[in-house]
Amino acid sequence: MKILAIHNFHRKGSASGDDQVFKSETALLESHGHHVIRYSVTNDEFDNSNIFGKIAKILGMTWSFKNYNEVMKLVKVEQPDVVHVHTFFPLLSPSILYAAKRSGTKVVATLHDTRFVCPCATSLRGTELCNLCGDGHYLRMCKYGCFKGSRVQSLLVALNFKYHRIRKTFYKQIDKYICLNENQMKLLREIGFDSDKLIKKYNFVPDAEANLKTQKVTGIPDRYVVFYGRIGEEKGIRVLMKVWEQLPDIPLVVMGGGPLEIEFREWAEQHDNVFFLGYTQHDKCLTIVKGGEFVVFPSIWYEGCSMVEIESESLGNALIATDLGFSVEAIENGYNGYKVKLGDVNGFAAQIRQLWLNPDECQRMGQNARTDYEEKYMPEDNYRQLISIYESLR
Repeated sequence: MKILAIHNFHRKGSASGDDQVFKSETALLESHGHHVIRYSVTNDEFDNSNIFGKIAKILGMTWSFKNYNEVMKLVKVEQPDVVHVHTFFPLLSPSILYAAKRSGTKVVATLHDTRFVCPCATSLRGTELCNLCGDGHYLRMCKYGCFKGSRVQSLLVALNFKYHRIRKTFYKQIDKYICLNENQMKLLREIGFDSDKLIKKYNFVPDAEANLKTQKVTGIPDRYVVFYGRIGEEKGIRVLMKVWEQLPDIPLVVMGGGPLEIEFREWAEQHDNVFFLGYTQHDKCLTIVKGGEFVVFPSIWYEGCSMVEIESESLGNALIATDLGFSVEAIENGYNGYKVKLGDVNGFAAQIRQLWLNPDECQRMGQNARTDYEEKYMPEDNYRQLISIYESLR
């Protein structure tokens, strides 16, 4: 089978989940003998453009003639069996969907976030969950400066999505939507998406447990709890800080980078039991995660299918996470972890302390987490699901 895979990468050095999924999924397809043509752009292109180039790319967010033409050419020359779109925002633009459909090719889209409901993709207004723009009245974004805290940028994004809402782009130009959890499917059905086009498929990660050994790091204790990932508001980093104010006797190891990195580093330096390692190379990061007692994940937004969570399970680590998005169905209380209500600082602190004081329970739940990974998130199972989705459209 020949697949044209399309993706808008985040900036260089980003550890974004959708970037990781695009790379691992295309590699998996190739390992099974399929012909994968990749077409991608990166947000670095915007950063490296001069003022005129940046203006052109901003205008192209609604309709990129350049990417429309390139995808049209690729489809005509390569004649793929399916076009699989991951992320199109901001540089690729929805024009690529039209290029594929007008060439007569079936289009599959993996929805890594809630962008078709919330143009900002986070379903957050500040730190509060919000899906009001599912009704198509996007101009309210300007009132609240939803996109990057800017009313001007929010206006540009609102007009972009309003145009495509009027044209029903996201309803008509995609043949199958791969959703990552039940909550995504529910949100899309509520705003009129065809249920027959929605299918759920989790992400996968390679078997990290297979040959991985725990790595001891100088300066951190033998027993510790782990948080790793983006150091950003949506990942609940400020919730984490409030939680650990109540846990001065439990060591916390944190790895990652992001917009709140400086603030978090300054906070961590004031707490003897918090060890902030900053950005850590992926393989080394996983060896440190494996050595932890369990992983804490206080995210405040709808995680699609968190790579952190399924990686942690592959390593045999239990999870304590927010009862929201993917975690709702990924974690069974008392089996492979615990779920805590959104933003419940006291609840997180109590559950972390309870599990920390019970090493046998940590071990048991970690073993269950590994079993859960083997049942749901292995590459070969994911491959079969993906091919089944492609073949259903032929």
